[in-house]
Amino acid sequence: MIRWPTILTLALCFVAARGAVQAQQLPGWEMDALNDQGWAEYDEQTHLFKGTNGVFFRAAGAVGTADQVAINVETGDVIADGMVRIQRDDQMWASEHLRYNINTRQMEAQQFRTGKPPIFATGQGLHGEVTNRVFLATNAFVTVDDIDNPAVRIRAQHMRILPGQKIEASHATLWIGDVPVFYFPYYTRNLGRRANNFNFIPGYRTSYGPFILGSYVFFLNEQLDGIIHTDYREKRGFGGGPDLNYHFGQWGQGSLKYYYLYDQDPNATITNSIPNNRQRVNFTYQATPATNLTVKSIVRWQSDPYVVKEFFEGEYRRDPQPNTYVDVNKYWQNFSVDLNVQPRLNDFLETIEQLPDVRLSAFRQQLGPTPFYYESESSAGYYRHLFPVTNGPPIGTNYEASRFDTYHQVLMPETFFGWLNVIPHVGGRFTYYSAASGPGATTDEVNRGVLDAGAQVNFKASRLWPGAENKLLDVDGLRHIVEPRVEYMYVPTPNAVGTNVIPQFTYQLPSLRLLPIDYPDYNSIDSITSQNVVRFGLRNKLQTKRDGQVANLLNWDVYTDWNLRPLSNKAVAQDGLSLPPQTTFSDVFSDFTIKPRSWLTLESLTSYNLDPRQFFSSLTTVTFEPNQVWSWSLGQYYIANDPSTSPTSLGPGNNLFASTFYYRLNENWGLRAAHRYNFNDRIMEEQDYAIYRDLRSWTAAITLRLRKSEGSPNDFTAALTFSLKAFPRFGLGTDALRPAWLLGS
Repeated sequence: MIRWPTILTLALCFVAARGAVQAQQLPGWEMDALNDQGWAEYDEQTHLFKGTNGVFFRAAGAVGTADQVAINVETGDVIADGMVRIQRDDQMWASEHLRYNINTRQMEAQQFRTGKPPIFATGQGLHGEVTNRVFLATNAFVTVDDIDNPAVRIRAQHMRILPGQKIEASHATLWIGDVPVFYFPYYTRNLGRRANNFNFIPGYRTSYGPFILGSYVFFLNEQLDGIIHTDYREKRGFGGGPDLNYHFGQWGQGSLKYYYLYDQDPNATITNSIPNNRQRVNFTYQATPATNLTVKSIVRWQSDPYVVKEFFEGEYRRDPQPNTYVDVNKYWQNFSVDLNVQPRLNDFLETIEQLPDVRLSAFRQQLGPTPFYYESESSAGYYRHLFPVTNGPPIGTNYEASRFDTYHQVLMPETFFGWLNVIPHVGGRFTYYSAASGPGATTDEVNRGVLDAGAQVNFKASRLWPGAENKLLDVDGLRHIVEPRVEYMYVPTPNAVGTNVIPQFTYQLPSLRLLPIDYPDYNSIDSITSQNVVRFGLRNKLQTKRDGQVANLLNWDVYTDWNLRPLSNKAVAQDGLSLPPQTTFSDVFSDFTIKPRSWLTLESLTSYNLDPRQFFSSLTTVTFEPNQVWSWSLGQYYIANDPSTSPTSLGPGNNLFASTFYYRLNENWGLRAAHRYNFNDRIMEEQDYAIYRDLRSWTAAITLRLRKSEGSPNDFTAALTFSLKAFPRFGLGTDALRPAWLLGS
């Protein structure tokens, strides 16, 4: 490279030798030949850079290549011909003939192409100023296809391009292939990943009739974006509302969603009396205004119990009984304080109101130089147990009271022989309840004391077989890890127990797995009673190497409880405990996962009842993911009937089989099929089919679903979904995890 102080001398030498000077530079200017046939020279008298047969040039932040280039250093004019490519910032321009001024940043071209993924444009008559970042073009089109002949494009007589920001067009037409399908008097499209766009899902559903679900996605600025929904269902009417997302940095982020529907047939699928005006409000907020200080809030209100189930199926499946709360947490190294407020907004849901609940937690910490460790948890609050309000007879009677609870525990963890971990602990709890009030109040002011003592014993042993190999199971070395554990917990009978003495605000809920037996992990404060129990557990792991990483070939955990003093039916009935009666041994629980290949996974969660000897619950899934072409997931869910009248009874059982299969036929076509069969009722409860078509710049899906259930009419749904690849409506794999989204709910 040659710079200005020596250019004259070297130029004379080179001219004498070959008449052309290659790879010349001035400060801020650069030109180079791209190959042996190309050449570049600088003429000192005319102040011109010239190059041909393939030239690279750089000036004032612009970089380009062309077959021929002429640059006037004084005026800043760049004239390029033949396969011209110029890039400035992150915008690329292409043309066969292009004129560009380095100083004024004016650009002109008779034909051009430009693009910043995911938006591309081409047209004629380009001129504009790079400084103002505004370009005008005629007879142009914009597309998200980066190929010569895009399948979907917007054509316009006049187009205004603001690189990196947006494209505006007048008299624009939407073309699919060679067919014009829609006319826009005015069209605008933001560039970049945060681009405004429209989405439509047309379809049919038995309870809706024909429908079209429309949404407009907008990005107002870095602080505010959202979606405007405008929906029409032939049988139900119009509905819509905004989904707003806000981003205020350390002062918080969240969303506000509102939806309103004047339902023309609110009892189409529900026999209860439902109002025509149906609404739903969702508000979320999360902030970290200071170090180790977080604020979270969720507000969810529904006009009736079924509006979310009928019109927002995906949301309902994630949380069928939404609650509302505000939580503030302050965290220190050894302590944290939580303030929680939980009011009831939906009177058709049973709710334990916390008005408020304040909790102080002391994390496990060593007491000076002693071998003892201390932890505690204390809370105080005012609580209201509110039962659902329905059109029929009352389900329960409300009551309320204040409560103060404090629990303190001392532990002495020790390791013997270098491998045996023993953690004895002793704790004490004091709880104060005020006299309950309300129509369902039956308890007076009471103080309760609880003592507990216990110990945990565990160890880990392993053995390594580095030479073990098995191609069938993809084994490259083996390590076996075994982790036995025993936990003992003893709680003498407290001075006050049962629903007749203590108001029930935090009580034990039905569960398919064993609950913790030690405090404070067991947090059903108002259900505490005597216990004398030993929990046995054994975990086995087989590990191997796959792709240079340690992977679990097998992970199997088995555990059960031995109740040395089981709660009898008589004790439960006499004390009014909100607990199930106990047998000497609880169910035997098994959590099992095996991956014989990296693409094959078998998972099983079971509980086996020793008396009578039968499985009480089972959840088994098998997943095949051998490649990107196909995948298949099979699952079986079983739970036995639980006819007991205990508050923790699970009620009628179930026996379901589920299957989800995906197959990619080729680069353009794919399909997914999902089924759910009920063995108890012998009904195929749900069939779900989706066909995908890759349209290069778009992805289209046709989805069909049929639902059946005992005593209810069939529910059939069909929907057509389009998603622009540049601005995908769903994240990768979202449609498989939440298939209802393809139906617009």
